[in-house]
Amino acid sequence: MDRDRMNRMDRTAENFYNVTEWPHGDAHEDIGAVINDIIADIKKRQSSTDHDAECGKPGAVIYIPSGDYHLRTQVFIDISYLRIEGSGHGFVSSSIRFNIPEKDWKDMHELWPGGSRILVNLEADPNDETAGAAFVVKREGNPRISSVEFVGFCIDGLHFVDDGTGEDIPENTYLNGKTGIYIASAQDSFRITNMGFIYLEHGLVIHNADALTIHDNFIAECGNCIELRSAGQASKITDNLMGAGYRGYSIYAQNFGGLLIADNNIFPRGTSMVHFENVVRSTVTSNRFHSFYPGM
Repeated sequence: MDRDRMNRMDRTAENFYNVTEWPHGDAHEDIGAVINDIIADIKKRQSSTDHDAECGKPGAVIYIPSGDYHLRTQVFIDISYLRIEGSGHGFVSSSIRFNIPEKDWKDMHELWPGGSRILVNLEADPNDETAGAAFVVKREGNPRISSVEFVGFCIDGLHFVDDGTGEDIPENTYLNGKTGIYIASAQDSFRITNMGFIYLEHGLVIHNADALTIHDNFIAECGNCIELRSAGQASKITDNLMGAGYRGYSIYAQNFGGLLIADNNIFPRGTSMVHFENVVRSTVTSNRFHSFYPGM
């Protein structure tokens, strides 16, 4: 996070929460349980939709300081105007570590990603694709859930698993059933910026997006990076560094209109770098594509 911005932020405001200062639970042991408890507090305090002074629900900021935080409980978000913000995306290659002999690890400057890092310790379920998601956003009814922001922290899936073929070492399969952020409901004006996603089978899965911004993130060594599913409109994917594994997509969009994909640096090894299904009135411009494979 920008240091000047942190200095200006009013940490004493009633709608600012620091996960390490929350009195219930231990964020380092299970940040998911802590964030869910904070969201419950926000909903309890902000229960009125319309005050006499034409004031409503302002939402809140949940701040994650630099450090490692295990996530053993899935975070469930069903409120608008929520910003979850860390102090750095902390990305560093895990592939480098897992593809050198373990005896050489002692000579490495760093072994694991850093910054404000969430370690996804969830179990995947082949019958429920949301089970392995660190964050699930879902709310039905009107208006659509709006203005949820994920900013400046790292979501780390930790390990890939054996695919049963015996043709690749487990840490190179890009399979583990884990997802960084899964947005299941139609939404408006979400922002995902300055994030790090690593060693997840799915970095971002977003259904029915409207006016979505995915900007300036580092999404790499994931099975799939960005998946815009169901339908969507008037959104942008800009200035990201990303590259999916050989099984998946770096950018996938379905039934979309008005999608801008610009100024991204997309590197190997995805099966498809930008894959469209029934996408119209959209622009792909000023990107840099790099592939291991001929016929890109």
